[in-house]
Amino acid sequence: MFETTFWRTELWHPLTLHFPISLLLLATITKLMALFLREGQAHFWQRSGAYLLYAGCLMAWLSIYTGDMADGIVARKLCDPTILKDHEIAAYNLAYLFSAATALDLSLRFNLVRLKTKWLQAVVVLLMVVGSGFLIYTSHLGASVVYNQAGGVLVPTSDCAGF
Repeated sequence: MFETTFWRTELWHPLTLHFPISLLLLATITKLMALFLREGQAHFWQRSGAYLLYAGCLMAWLSIYTGDMADGIVARKLCDPTILKDHEIAAYNLAYLFSAATALDLSLRFNLVRLKTKWLQAVVVLLMVVGSGFLIYTSHLGASVVYNQAGGVLVPTSDCAGF
């Protein structure tokens, strides 16, 4: 039984999506906190937030990839597939916002821009806060697909004969 359920494509998406949710929200909180600390402390929190941002951004794109794999299977069984499309659009928006924050943060880290660092760090945090809003919205839509429409959920027969 393990072999058949393990390779169901739609199961890979929930396995990968919880990492970017936690990493990106924690990165946003960390980088936001670093804006209000003294220089010595802020450097540590900026760097910690940057590492969380980089890992979370990579995992967000992996979640989009696994979501695209699950889309063809799940969309056929939903009563309202427009929620799934809205979920996908919001996921791309958050991935683009966090990717822009990652690119700007990396350019600051490697001194590729000559503008005031404090202002650009604030722009990075602003992108991350807006991205976090999309992250929460995307998560809500994903939960609606799973819990309201049983997207990707195997519904057993009434007598549970398959177990």
